Amino acid sequence: MTRPLHLAIDLDGDGAHPAAWRHSGRPPGAVFTGSALRATVTEAERAGFALVTFDDGPLPPSGGPNAAGRLEAGTRAAFAATVTGRIGLAPTLHATTTEPFHTATQLASLDHASRGRAAWIVGAAADPDAFATIGAEPPAPEALRREVLDVVEVSRLLWDSWEDDAVIRDAASGRYLDADKVHHVDFEGATFTVKGPLITPRPPQGQVVVLAPDTLGLGGRADIALVAAPDPGAIEERAGRARETGVPLVFAEIEVVLGATAAERAALLDEDTPWPDGGGLRFTGTAEELTRLLSSLADVVDGVRLRPAVLAADLPVLAGAVLPALAAAGLHRPPEPGATLRAALGLPRPANRFAAAQAGPRNEVTAR
Repeated sequence: MTRPLHLAIDLDGDGAHPAAWRHSGRPPGAVFTGSALRATVTEAERAGFALVTFDDGPLPPSGGPNAAGRLEAGTRAAFAATVTGRIGLAPTLHATTTEPFHTATQLASLDHASRGRAAWIVGAAADPDAFATIGAEPPAPEALRREVLDVVEVSRLLWDSWEDDAVIRDAASGRYLDADKVHHVDFEGATFTVKGPLITPRPPQGQVVVLAPDTLGLGGRADIALVAAPDPGAIEERAGRARETGVPLVFAEIEVVLGATAAERAALLDEDTPWPDGGGLRFTGTAEELTRLLSSLADVVDGVRLRPAVLAADLPVLAGAVLPALAAAGLHRPPEPGATLRAALGLPRPANRFAAAQAGPRNEVTAR
């Protein structure tokens, strides 16, 4: 029996197309306001999406006549936590240009703020301009991959550095925490070291949900592999290879332009600025056609991340037509109120590795 698809949507800027800001129906600067973010994220939550994502990078998302800025993704996700109650929140944080300790802290804090709805899209900026923002040269591909692996591993260690019951809040004795249940990590990677412990108690989910492009090769270190391929057959092939690495879930990446006049809209957008080919499936067509495509992928992947060309035009079609049609066919189920993102995705809450076994002196656990 086909299982329901987990549906995610990217809410970066005015849409995924570089000319989206020209067709958003609002002043370009409005994208920086809290009211704009509140409107899109609450619409996505009402529609029943399991997860929203916020793209980001060390550099502006576009240049030339479309030069644009964006608010930092983690900050957008933190704001979204205050105006939503069910939907997962996944900022892109770049492992190669952000301090690992700060990354782990920011994500743990987001999980607390959202009551267990945080996720992380692992970014891996590799071009010279991105590394110039931190005054460094880009590493060789294998060294870059090693650094990304190290950042994900140390983040997971830091999230476990507080046991679940480390905070005791015993007013009678004046003890806030049990220090024996807060652990040093002592991580030594190829390019950095982290002593730990984290300054934030263990996230409500135990471990924040980690999403990563399958091209990063994280395998089972990620909870979700994001697969970008140009057609359903290629998606199926890539998804199969991703599953062989031990990743629990696989999501397909799909860019969408929707509506009866979708082809004309796409042409107008590209007339302003051509949409670069990101290597993934780009769908242009009606809501009914997209519903059929997603239905055909339900036996191939566990979920889909949709990237609407223009949020103002495409999100209402997704919310009003595509998701209801999938729900009627038993292929979509919105997250339950109060559920963590892990629960909504069917992922177990991981046991704390330090609580299970002590390796060495109390409060001095060595990771490597």
